[in-house]
Amino acid sequence: MIPSSPDMSAPSLHPPQQQVQQLNTPELISQEVGTVPTPLSFKTGMTGAGLLGVIFQVCDSMGVSDVQIRSDLPVYIETHRGMECLAHLGVLSGADVFEIYKELLNNRESASHGFSESESVESRADRKIKEAVDTFKVNRVDDFSCNGIFIVATGKTSGRLRIQVHLSASGLGITCRILNDRIPELDDLGIDPDIAEMLRLAVQRNAGLCLVTGPTGSGKSTSLAAIIDWLRRNHSKHIVTVEDPVEYQYSKDMDDPHVPGQKIMAPSIVTQQEVGRDVASYRQGLKDVLRKAPHVILLGEIRDREAMETCMEAAQTGHLVLSTLHTTGAVKTIGRILEMYPREYHPAVLSRLSETLIFIHSQGLLSGVEGRVLTYEFLQNNTDAVSSAIGSYDDGARALEDAIKLAGNVAWDDKLTSLYEEGKISNETFENTRMHREDNEYV
Repeated sequence: MIPSSPDMSAPSLHPPQQQVQQLNTPELISQEVGTVPTPLSFKTGMTGAGLLGVIFQVCDSMGVSDVQIRSDLPVYIETHRGMECLAHLGVLSGADVFEIYKELLNNRESASHGFSESESVESRADRKIKEAVDTFKVNRVDDFSCNGIFIVATGKTSGRLRIQVHLSASGLGITCRILNDRIPELDDLGIDPDIAEMLRLAVQRNAGLCLVTGPTGSGKSTSLAAIIDWLRRNHSKHIVTVEDPVEYQYSKDMDDPHVPGQKIMAPSIVTQQEVGRDVASYRQGLKDVLRKAPHVILLGEIRDREAMETCMEAAQTGHLVLSTLHTTGAVKTIGRILEMYPREYHPAVLSRLSETLIFIHSQGLLSGVEGRVLTYEFLQNNTDAVSSAIGSYDDGARALEDAIKLAGNVAWDDKLTSLYEEGKISNETFENTRMHREDNEYV
């Protein structure tokens, strides 16, 4: 059971509280005694907001991508150097982690539009927090996004957060992915200029299916956001997104290209829908998306056959569709799609893909010599050879593997080799990440 108040605890989530340091002050900013500053740390009696303030004050300017918060453990963060333990802050009890969970929920609800709600923001937030906690007791997991954390010491606010709350052996745990509020340009992501230009040209098509794939934490959402943001600023479209949760938020305006310092309305309108807030379920969002008269549809993730069918149907009926899959490489992406269907459906699915697929951009983030490095594979379906290789995939993947080597495409291992030869990744990273290990050139 999850405690109903900060003073209550439950054995399953909250083992006996352990603190590295016990101080009777709720302040989150380091205080000076004479000329010696008091080390920043968790203090007894801190609220969820205070605890988050400490964590994010430490994370400020460190290039943190993920924050791992666990009951009865120190906080861990992930930077381009890998995982780091913030042991000097102290250990959070299960009750502390629960307070952080409620504060993150409060942060989410305070930014909600509150349509049809007559109560105050505070009252609505309290009710929504209780409902979320009750649901968590049943589902044992909660995924959502919320606004960034305000850092009192610096007066700054972190990027938006993607949150997963879960249970593990130690009890209640929270993973925070820190998102960049500024949507980067495609050229700033580490994508070669010629491939970035191909992506821009591809999303100017009136219809078709564009897939950005990769494992969790590979930057898929950021790449998609960069594509959509460029499109909304440069073309007149109605773009509809269905996301669970919404990660990047698109502004309604943009910099005036002719008058520096001025803002103008963007030529595109973006309708962003978050599951649980704007649509009852992901399935409902998929069902309704075509009724909004969109030109471009972004589905946060293709999770099952129903989502795949929605994507292909929309692409075949005059819409440009962008979505993601948790696969690495174009060949494995086609294979993953086929796994959603019975064997007898494969020829028809491959035929539809050969007609509607525009590109597969599969990427990963690596620990590089001087920070994180983006690697990727890019396959565009712009020749008869590629289209034929997709259509005949069931007869063997070799033809598609050969098609990736055609001009204009980028094979995964070729990009890795380029990064290795440029000194951006180590030999160990190269060996651990390459796809075709039978090639021993760099062993």
